[in-house]
Amino acid sequence: MKRFSIVSSLAVIQVALIATTAFAKPTIATPTSLAMPGGDGGIGFDDLRFSPALHQVLVPAGRTGKLELVDPKSGAITSVAGFSAQPKFGGGHGQGTTSVDAGDGVLFAIDRGRGEVSVIDPAARTITSTTKLAGSPDYVRYVAPTKEVWVTEPGRKEIERFAFAHGKLVHTGALAVAGGPESLEIDARRGRAYTHTWDDATVVIDLAKFAEVTRWKNGCTSSRGIALDDARGLLFVGCDEGKAVALDVAHDGKIVGSVATGKGVDIIAYAPALGHLYVPGGDDATLSIVAVAATGKLEVLGAVAIAPDGHCATADDRGHVYVCDPAHGALLVVTDPFPKS
Repeated sequence: MKRFSIVSSLAVIQVALIATTAFAKPTIATPTSLAMPGGDGGIGFDDLRFSPALHQVLVPAGRTGKLELVDPKSGAITSVAGFSAQPKFGGGHGQGTTSVDAGDGVLFAIDRGRGEVSVIDPAARTITSTTKLAGSPDYVRYVAPTKEVWVTEPGRKEIERFAFAHGKLVHTGALAVAGGPESLEIDARRGRAYTHTWDDATVVIDLAKFAEVTRWKNGCTSSRGIALDDARGLLFVGCDEGKAVALDVAHDGKIVGSVATGKGVDIIAYAPALGHLYVPGGDDATLSIVAVAATGKLEVLGAVAIAPDGHCATADDRGHVYVCDPAHGALLVVTDPFPKS
């Protein structure tokens, strides 16, 4: 177990205020770097997650062959080994484990190297079962209302579905998603899931029927990241071209907010307690901190310089944002200095 004191070393960072009508690069940036074990030489990070139930930041560490669990209070890092590993970082995020989710007291993680999805006991820190996938995986999500696990497979243009019972996954079907699927978010409150096409649409899926219901134009040219404020019924979309959009899920995906950010947006994050959306622009090496009003209106509060290709982020419940730094095999930890929106 590696320990790194986030609490003692993180200072509230200085953030450059920028206009809400146009994106501007920050002038000051001082995030703290949190190195992942075995990350020297780089890691192809992708789908970072925070589990409120486990109170851990979940970090699939790509080529290292490990899933890292980070305690946001103490900074302790604990590893789960057993995934496929590579000695060198090949760029991108196609090596080893790159997506994870928590549910029903366990963790689910994909392995791109082996084309598998694994079930993990987080207390024992061990892989308890593995299941072969039909295609190369991208995202994995636990679907609580139906006790299922869904895995997106963009190469096959489908979502593969598994029943979860007695600690194992059993294949139960697949759903074709024309033009996608990119990203995946489960809306248990409304019995829906959301994914994107690679261009300008968000796909709405009925959980019980495992069927596409409708598609919404989301205002993107190239849809990428996704996040949900389930209490307020707002779905957030990250656009690769440098934009974040808010959709009203109760009113047929009506666009209720839009704001310019850094370019190269991929995986976005949301802190419901603060009402803040975090949008990393990997091409411009910036993280935009965005206030979300109750109406869905978006306003950029400030921006922080991050690492080049820092395309993925997650947020804990202590005001920290974790942004990937692929070249250095580390996470950049940012403290959000802004008040609740």
